[in-house]
Amino acid sequence: MSNENRVSQVRTSKSEPEREQRIFTFKATQLIWLFLGILEALIALRVGLMLIGANPNSPIVALIYGLTSLFLFPFTGLVNSPTYGSMVFELSSLFAMLIYALIAWAAERIVWLIFYRPRGSSVGVTETTTSEQHTNP
Repeated sequence: MSNENRVSQVRTSKSEPEREQRIFTFKATQLIWLFLGILEALIALRVGLMLIGANPNSPIVALIYGLTSLFLFPFTGLVNSPTYGSMVFELSSLFAMLIYALIAWAAERIVWLIFYRPRGSSVGVTETTTSEQHTNP
């Protein structure tokens, strides 16, 4: 008496063309917005510290002023900042925040225009294999 067993396997694989390029585009735009968020937060901290008249000799205040001065250099002297004692309202810093947000938005759009490829149809491949097994008692 012999038993015959049939084993059938079905494998389906899908490939999505240009998937890596879409992932790169997404990651690049995330980095642009992350950098902008950090820069905007530092500039906002600077504006707040200037408004309350924080001691510029304090290490943390000196660090924030030092980091932001590089990015605010093009905007120094743009407009007069109103002062009251040691408190300063830096209008040029607020203007810089607006300009940097527009630059980041434009950079993000350029990355999408250059690198993004819309999702096309995925290619599916189905492979079916059948094998027979014979067992003799």
